Amino acid sequence: MAYFIIVLFFFACKEKEEPISSGLYFPPNNSETWEETDPASLGWDTSKVNELYQLLQDGNTRGFIVLKDGKIVLEQYFGTQLIGSQPFGVSSNWYWASAGKTLTATLTGIAQEEGLLNLEESSSKYLGEGWTSLSLEQEQKITIWHQLTMTTGLDDMVENKDDFTPSSLIYKAEPGTRWAYHNAPYTILDEVIAEASGQTFTSYFDAKVASKIGMKGSWQRLGFNNVYFSTSRSMARFGLMILAKGKWGEDSILSSQEFFDQMTQTSQSLNESYGYLWWLNGKSSFMVPGPQAKIPGPIFTHAPSDMVCGLGRDGQFVCVVPSQNLVLVRMGLDADNSLVSFTFLDRIWEKLAPIIKN
Repeated sequence: MAYFIIVLFFFACKEKEEPISSGLYFPPNNSETWEETDPASLGWDTSKVNELYQLLQDGNTRGFIVLKDGKIVLEQYFGTQLIGSQPFGVSSNWYWASAGKTLTATLTGIAQEEGLLNLEESSSKYLGEGWTSLSLEQEQKITIWHQLTMTTGLDDMVENKDDFTPSSLIYKAEPGTRWAYHNAPYTILDEVIAEASGQTFTSYFDAKVASKIGMKGSWQRLGFNNVYFSTSRSMARFGLMILAKGKWGEDSILSSQEFFDQMTQTSQSLNESYGYLWWLNGKSSFMVPGPQAKIPGPIFTHAPSDMVCGLGRDGQFVCVVPSQNLVLVRMGLDADNSLVSFTFLDRIWEKLAPIIKN
């Protein structure tokens, strides 16, 4: 009888899972303190680090960070800030470009979790009628989910892909039948969230994400685009929260694991390497902005297959590798004259992988 009770107790304990964030270090929110780990203590090959840093410097990098278990293992700054000739450093701000799409995706999940919106709802519920040049029947078919997955069916071959005025939002295909990397339908998710929350997009983001994980940054309107600026460490904080599956220490920032899984896994069958505004490695094919072609193989051949990334113009990267408890951040100027620097990120991993292999 005693043995039976012990066995029951054992399985009861087994079924009580540890917190997702267990084993991760989280830097304090109101301090510049961030614990570091010597890469040599992890068995990393430090003799190859300078070669990595040379690649980063040659590629116009400004800030670079690698976290392991939440602690800083590699951190290096290069060059100068955008304005003036001050050296770029730990307190310097830089633009996220389209890597900031991941911030909007996370905030959309929080809004749904709070019952403010539903991904299956028509975007017109929040944007009003006539936010596109489509017929009302066509317009009603576009949902928040389509905006999150780049499958609105709106024409991405217009003169200005960032322009979200109705005259630039024209019909190309039925929603859900065509994947196209199109900034304009994404950008007006800000208006959906603002209308649903009854707050400005910035205020809602600061209250639900930034203030809770110690991010220091600001949203700035550049033309049609709403762009986030922050320090490299603030980007790393966000990556760490994603590594912890929506948690920050004991606090839940994004509690819905269903939404989190949908966000960081294949969201539709057209481009299996795309989630909810996140890029996914390790899939059998991927699509890139522009051409309507599937490219066989994973996006990054040198990176871990379970890596998920926020990718922005000029090589703004926030990458999360759950299998290795790693977060990688790179901020900087254009490295290879591409809209999204897939090649440069793969080159970074080509140098980084041999360092952490041991």
